[in-house]
Formats: sequence, structure tokens, C-alpha cells
Amino acid sequence: MIRRVLAAVVFFAACARPELPRVSPVTRAPDVRVGVVVGEGSLTLGGPGGGALALSTAEHGWVGEVPGDATATVDAAEGALRVRIGEAVLRPGLAVIVSGGNSSSPVRLNGRDYRGQFTIHLRGDRITAINLVDLEEYLVGVVGTEMGIRSGAEQAALEAQAVVSRTITLQRIGQSRTRPFDLLATVADQAYAGQGAEAENVARAVRQTRGLAVMYQGAVIDAFFHSTCGGRTARGTEVFAAADRPYLQSIADHDDGGRAWCAISPRFRWQERWTAEELARTLRGTLPAAGTSGEVAALRDIRVVERTGTGRVARLEVVTANGTHPLTGPRARQVLRPVGGGLLRSADFIIQVTRNGEQIVGLAAEGSGAGHGVGMCQWGAIGRARAGFSFQSIVSAYFPGTEISRVY
Repeated sequence: MIRRVLAAVVFFAACARPELPRVSPVTRAPDVRVGVVVGEGSLTLGGPGGGALALSTAEHGWVGEVPGDATATVDAAEGALRVRIGEAVLRPGLAVIVSGGNSSSPVRLNGRDYRGQFTIHLRGDRITAINLVDLEEYLVGVVGTEMGIRSGAEQAALEAQAVVSRTITLQRIGQSRTRPFDLLATVADQAYAGQGAEAENVARAVRQTRGLAVMYQGAVIDAFFHSTCGGRTARGTEVFAAADRPYLQSIADHDDGGRAWCAISPRFRWQERWTAEELARTLRGTLPAAGTSGEVAALRDIRVVERTGTGRVARLEVVTANGTHPLTGPRARQVLRPVGGGLLRSADFIIQVTRNGEQIVGLAAEGSGAGHGVGMCQWGAIGRARAGFSFQSIVSAYFPGTEISRVY
């Protein structure tokens, strides 16, 4: 499924972004560290249909193996990792390296197969598993997860996604000072499901664009993408406070007839509704996480008080008996969660409050698009590809003033 919702968007927006790295041409793709499991209590290795896995440590080398078709459970015990394989128990210490039987064999972790190898760390009593994988192999898993299996007429959209995702990855490698990996395997960075998301046309899109990245004035750009823009992308600073980049401008994303390229998206237009009880329950759970102190009192009103230049919600106010709670558009998406869960699809929405006298009895939201709206619109890229656009023209449309250059 195509998706790009930045779950922690307001936290990223509050942080200054580092200077963009200048990338010197190299002869091969670098490796990337992907946080696949972060802060969990346990995980599994191997399983039915999987191959044998070798376990080793940096200090002692080989310490054991998970036989083919066996399943191992990794958790914490007495301040160290514990690996249980049937009746056998291995205690490799605070970290263990997991590799396939040979260099091309995948590692099965939590039921999914991944290329490369894993390092599993214990921090406190929580486990983090980091996939070390060749960037180009990683991209096949990313593009397949983010874009899904596309038709031949949509190949240019897959190629555009490959270039943009490669750009994001190159920009993130080695930049984090607070976490032991470069990217998460979730939509907080880029969705990555390993070999299960791979397909021949996805792999071909990655091969056809190998080593290509989006550049501006000799530096890898700060790239973003999302599912559906609704007909106009957002300026970078509408969502990310530090994303004041000349190439992150709002563009009208429609054809010569005025039809949005992403009108084919199932998320192009949407509606959400809450009863009074559902709304109260939602706000009790989400407003405190948005910084509201104290108990959430009776709801009095919800109103949009400011919009951005592209019509998205810039500021929304939730009025309760104990005060007014102002929210940015990105934060409003976290607070007004649909009854079925997840974030509100976009900040491009209008609301209608239904009252019985002074009492609120319901709320409806009607909106357009899905995701934060900055950078490349994935469904717009698909629409453009169907119309015959090349991946180069798709990328340049969403990142004006940039160029596609070979990094390796």
C-alpha cells in the first residue's frame, strides 16, 4: 500500500536539520544500517522455510547457529541476551551478529526475510535489531513496500521512487547522533519490509537508476515524499520548521486540463466522523500526548483558526472547560485520530461541528490527500507515469531547480 505518514512529524519539525552532506563519487553503493526492531522485549529468528543462521560476536567469533526450519527466540535474561533454540540456550552477551548460511542467504527475523546481516543489541532490557545491508539491495525492499507492485505503464513512478528513496538514504547515512542506525524501517523514515516486498519490476527500477540521486548545488537534497497531495503539494516549512529549501516549494500538481495527477488515489478525497462519545474518548487519549496538562475537561468547541498558503490547516483550537488548546496542523492530525486508528490522513481538511443546543453531539472532517504533502506525491508520480512522463521529469517536477546526478 502506498503511504507516507510521518508519525513524529512535529518532533522532526522542532529540530534543526544538519547541513546537507556533499557526496563524493565512489565506486560502490555504501551499506546502510536500518532499525528493523527498536526497543522491543523479544524477537524471533529463523522459522519454517528459512535457512540456517550463524550467530557470532565481535569478541568471540562464532557462538552457535539456528538450524534451518528451526525458530529461535531472543530476549533478555540477567542483563544479557538470551537465545533459545528448542531446549538449547545461548548467552552471547550484550550483542550478537546474525548472518545467513552464505553471503547471499537472507536472515529471517520476526517472520520476514532480509538481505545482509543483523546486529542485535541489548540496551537495558530492550532489544534493537539493526539490518546492515547494501544500499541498492535495501532500496528494492523500500520501493516495493512504499509503492507496491505497479503495472508496466507505471514503471517511471517506481524509478522516480528509487531515486528519491536513494537520495533520502544517502542524506541520512552517518548523520544520526542519537541512535545506532541510519533509518527506521517504518514510515517515520521509509517503510522497508525486506525481501517480501521485492518484485522483478521493482528491482529493475532500482537497477535502471543505480547510483542516481537528486542534487542541489552539489549536495544531496533533503528529500520528502508522501502518498497523495490532493492536487497541490505543501511548502516544506508548512510541516517541517527547518525545511526552508528552495526546491521544497508548493506546486500545482495537475495536468493541462486542471485534473490532479493524484486524482486516481483512493485517498484523494476522504471523510471521517466522530460521535460525541467517540470524540471525547479520542481527545482524552490524544490531547495529553500533545502537551495538554491535567485532565481533559468537557469539550466546548473545535475550530480551524489559521490555514497555510496551500489551504492546509496551520492552527486548530480545541476548546474545553479547562481552557483552549492550540494545535499546529501536523499536531492536529495526531489529535483528531480516526475511530479506526492511525493519523488523520492529511492537514487539508474542513470540519463541521454538530450541536444540540450548546452540546456537541458530533464532528465531521472532510479532506483531501494523504500524508504531509511535502516533496514527491506518490500517486501523482503514478499518474504522470501513466501519461508518459520519464522518471527524470517526475522528479524535477516535485523538486524544481534540482538535478539528478550519479553518486556512484
